[in-house]
Amino acid sequence: MARIDKSDKPDVQVQQVLDILMAYEQAHPKVQIEGYRHSPVSIRLRIIDSDFQGVDRLDREPEIWKLLNQLPEEVFVNITMLLLLTPNEASYSLASQEFDHPLLSPL
Repeated sequence: MARIDKSDKPDVQVQQVLDILMAYEQAHPKVQIEGYRHSPVSIRLRIIDSDFQGVDRLDREPEIWKLLNQLPEEVFVNITMLLLLTPNEASYSLASQEFDHPLLSPL
């Protein structure tokens, strides 16, 4: 179980997002939740959870969006990437690899 802010510097909005996802983390003890500030207007999130195994990708989203919708609008609108993956999917997902080795934002 882990919630990690991978931002270069501590980021208040990323922390707000990670805090709101604590409810998901409590219900899914094996989850790994990571977020980081990609640019001044972009927060990226990756949730790796073995509980997603066998669940259609679209069916993974509602529980997460229900939590994220509780965020203040000025935080919510910065979420530009949301990856919901099983551990196996994370190992070969190009988006997940970019999450681990992000390209620098031109902003």
